[in-house]
Amino acid sequence: MKAPALIQNDIVVFGLIAATLGAVFWTASREQGLWKRFYTYVPALLLCYMIPGVYNTVGLIDGQNTQLYNPVARDILLPAALVLLTLAVDIKGILRLGPKLIVMYLGASLSIMIGAVVAFQLMKWLHPATVAGDTWAGMAALAGSWIGGGANMLAMREVFDVNATTFGQFAVVDVGVGYVWMAVLIFMAGRAAKIDARSGADTSGIDALKLRIEAFQAKHERVASLTDLMLIVAVAFGVVGLSHAIAGPVSAWFKGHVAWASQFSLDAPFVWVVVISTTCGLALSFTRARNLEGAGASKLGSLLLYFLIACIGMQMDLLALLDRPWLFLLGLIWIAVHIVLLWALARALKVPFFYFAIGSQSNIGGPASAPVVAAAFHPSLAPVGVLLGTMGYATGTYLAYIVGITLRAMAGQG
Repeated sequence: MKAPALIQNDIVVFGLIAATLGAVFWTASREQGLWKRFYTYVPALLLCYMIPGVYNTVGLIDGQNTQLYNPVARDILLPAALVLLTLAVDIKGILRLGPKLIVMYLGASLSIMIGAVVAFQLMKWLHPATVAGDTWAGMAALAGSWIGGGANMLAMREVFDVNATTFGQFAVVDVGVGYVWMAVLIFMAGRAAKIDARSGADTSGIDALKLRIEAFQAKHERVASLTDLMLIVAVAFGVVGLSHAIAGPVSAWFKGHVAWASQFSLDAPFVWVVVISTTCGLALSFTRARNLEGAGASKLGSLLLYFLIACIGMQMDLLALLDRPWLFLLGLIWIAVHIVLLWALARALKVPFFYFAIGSQSNIGGPASAPVVAAAFHPSLAPVGVLLGTMGYATGTYLAYIVGITLRAMAGQG
């Protein structure tokens, strides 16, 4: 059994995470010396993700059982960040990014489905014991997470009656492989300009969107007063409260009255929290509330996202993979197929690296982490991650179900 964590008080853990984020940002702000050279190669955002993971792995904290991620970060800070980051969104500008972004998203979903089949077959040849028993069902659950999100993963667990132990092991693979890929994307975001220059990708649409957001911020930027800050907090957490108030009854209604609700995760309250908070933020972007951006609304939203990514990172425990280490190889093969196929599509379409990164993370990570990766390119791009990330909730269960029945047939169980 795993020894109890040294720090078990969530308030103390919260303080540790806050201090860690503060230390990372303070050292990253140094303009000369060792720290400047260090952060030239290592993005601060990557450290905000990885250091809490180290805390969890060495047993300093227990990231799996803390309430900081769920419900605090996931159910409160995430929807609040979505509101503040979509408050100043340029919807017309996002639409001008064109259909290639949607093609990359759909290509990412398809490549994950293909990757599942390829990984299963390869492991069947390399190490048959890895894919014996109900491994196929665990992979179906993981497909739900990697195409949609946590709600879709849980839906697949119920649909295919995944054993609790198997489900837990694939949850570790989800974190150990999926979140490491997220870290790689964050790292590569700082080198996107060089990648695009070599590939000859047209980044004019993204550059124009950034300039419009920056121009709006410059026009309305001001020193925030106490009233400004209070209004920002009121809008953000007021919408969070409203989203939760509506999400419960709406999801319950769908569960009781719509037979196909579970196929699209419409019976999951969290899905509605994300949808409602994002919708409210977009609606507010057409009102005078958008002027709160000048007082730093998106900066506060980014701050909440940094806490979210730290809380995601502190769930990592790579040592747990030692129970079934071959599952980790299966996950690596799976995501490698996804990366290769999506990269080939990106090169064929000559899209910017941002399209590749957000297309992948919108599937693998969903709405909880897609805006984090998008913001690593530029804060104004976070809403793109939000919008694409939520699409997986509508498709994740259905596509993962197809993966599940395909793998079940390959396993000779139906």
